[in-house]
This record gives sequence, C-alpha cells and structure tokens, in this order.
Amino acid sequence: MAVTIRLSRQGAKKNPQYLIVAVDSAKKRDGAYLQNLGHYFPKAKEPKDKIKVDQDAIRSWQAKGAQFSQTVGQLLKGLAK
Repeated sequence: MAVTIRLSRQGAKKNPQYLIVAVDSAKKRDGAYLQNLGHYFPKAKEPKDKIKVDQDAIRSWQAKGAQFSQTVGQLLKGLAK
C-alpha cells in the first residue's frame, strides 16, 4: 500500500476548504483516509490562518514512506519559509 499525503476537498460551492490527509494512493480524492494531518483554507483573510498542520504526524508518515502530492509539497514548502 503506497501512502500519499494529499488534499481532500471539503466546504461549500465557491467556498473551498481542504483537509490535508494521509491516504492510500488508490483511493478516491474525497474517500476514506488514514489520518487527518491538517487544514488548508485558501480564502482565509490572514496568511497565518491559511494552513494548519500537525508537523509531528507529517514527519511520522514521511518516515513510513509516504509521498507528498505536488500541491501539498508546494504548500508545505511555502510554510517552511
């Protein structure tokens, strides 16, 4: 089972909210996930409120061999700066 850390869409029409989740790569985008790792709110007013993640859980999944999706990789790269 290959695990991917990716976004799962939540929220209403024209008001997107995303969960950052660890999921089996064969599962659907919004299907069952293994663990919720954080939130991404692209329309948040304050930049600090846009993304909230559990760094320890992400490191744990990376140690187990999980790969980031391209989008999550870019989000977390911007967060590290």
